[in-house]
Amino acid sequence: MSAGSSFDVNKYKTFYECDEHWELRRMFMERHKDRFSEDELVCLAQVFTNVEFLGCRYPAETMTLIAELSKDVAAEYRQSRETKLKRTFVAASDAAAARYAKK
Repeated sequence: MSAGSSFDVNKYKTFYECDEHWELRRMFMERHKDRFSEDELVCLAQVFTNVEFLGCRYPAETMTLIAELSKDVAAEYRQSRETKLKRTFVAASDAAAARYAKK
């Protein structure tokens, strides 16, 4: 398929994908569907969500492209998350040390 095709991005929502993740991936695809082929855009959108939600890292060239393409979409998403509860992960060794330091 060529860039600029008018495919339905909604067919790529998976049944196990939560609404928040799908909405961000859908926005990414809608924003760039005129620049990439369908197959390439679906892959780029998945890479974007992997980076955003899972902290995945890819080769520098890929990360640069994703950062450029996702600038506006990610900014909107991050701004919407500012008032949400944030999780903090602590290494088990640090948690154990903190627990015994209190005694």
